[in-house]
Amino acid sequence: MSQTPEPSQGISVFWRTFLLLGALLLGSVMAWFLTFRELEEEPRALQSAQQLASLVNLTRAALVHADAIARVSLVKTLVEEENVRIAVREPTDVFVLYNHTALGRRISDSLASRLGDDTIVAREVNGFSGLWIGFKIDKDNYWLLADPERVGSVQGQTWLVWLAIAASMSLLGAAGFAGLLNRPLKQLSAATARVRDGDFRTGHLDEHVATVEIREVNISFNRMAEQLAKAEADRTLMLAGISHDLRTPLARLRLETEMSVPDDTARQLMAADIEQVTAIIDKFLDYARAEHVQMEVVDLTDIVFSALQPYAGTPDCEVQFDDKSAHRVQADPVELRRVIDNLMENASRYGRRPDKVLQLDIAIQSSGSLVSMKLTDHGLGVPAELLPRLVEPFFRANEARTAATGSGLGLAIATKTMQRMGGQLTLRPAPSGGLQAELVLRSA
Repeated sequence: MSQTPEPSQGISVFWRTFLLLGALLLGSVMAWFLTFRELEEEPRALQSAQQLASLVNLTRAALVHADAIARVSLVKTLVEEENVRIAVREPTDVFVLYNHTALGRRISDSLASRLGDDTIVAREVNGFSGLWIGFKIDKDNYWLLADPERVGSVQGQTWLVWLAIAASMSLLGAAGFAGLLNRPLKQLSAATARVRDGDFRTGHLDEHVATVEIREVNISFNRMAEQLAKAEADRTLMLAGISHDLRTPLARLRLETEMSVPDDTARQLMAADIEQVTAIIDKFLDYARAEHVQMEVVDLTDIVFSALQPYAGTPDCEVQFDDKSAHRVQADPVELRRVIDNLMENASRYGRRPDKVLQLDIAIQSSGSLVSMKLTDHGLGVPAELLPRLVEPFFRANEARTAATGSGLGLAIATKTMQRMGGQLTLRPAPSGGLQAELVLRSA
């Protein structure tokens, strides 16, 4: 089965940081709002009461010292300039006190302390709403009707607008901080992915960043990548030397076999053994090398038809594949052809029916951003408990596949190649009893 790890379900570091910062900032804004509103209410009540007391005192003094004609002009001026009306307070007047809110109670108490205990502050008199202040001039009782906006608190809509602006700024700031904190992790993740794919040179991280911890991580990562690159170069050189040193005596053995072994059967068997050893060496080198794939847009259908050419028309092979539509994928055409050849070779060796006929069913399907190819044989199949081990190096399911030959690296090489191309190889039991191999690639 494929060794590509499935992406885990969970929240990313960016969103976790953003949510934590956002919750912290929103909580701070709400605490600020409640504190400000509480602290703002007392000064507003005192200021409003002082202004109203001054207005009542000035009005009372003006009415006391004005003659009858001047009083009419004074009342008219108060209405026009200050939106203040004076009315006689009758004993039969019905009023509702201005103490329905905490702010109203504070204003009423403050006015009573400034104007006298007999001062009445009402929000409705005889069915007319407003800010009514009852006061005395000598023994006469009067109502002063002032504009309620003089003592109005900040409206709820205004608070909501302020809160919305503060919350929006807080969330934008949280997103900016989260992105700033997450950027080094994204760079490290991208560099790690490149190193995982065998690219040790382009994954270099900045070693001069201001943050000490990030700088130390980047330096350690770069040194690790350098050591891996050196180890890879040494391994490549060693493999090249081993390949050269082994192929030279094998070539001499092949020559000696052709010239010195008179028996044709023995010579053919010895030559086949030498060819098998050479093929095994090639497989070892293919598995061990970490070459970079050259990604480009290729037609998967064309590659499948090309890989089927050696099997088409042979009497011991039946292939069911008639898809003529183009399925373009992102892949290395050489490596993709090698993977498909490997799967078909594996099916040819181990997936034949009891009558020694190789029957292959191939289907290609596009789904969104992915393209999958399923190759199904009709052989004996593989027990489900052995499927995960088929892609392990050097493992051969001898009990399930008869006449197991080769190095046991074919499927391991195919799996590594698919991973380098950003794809996936999955092996599963076929409905017909054989083995089904599925390749999944990114659509172009």
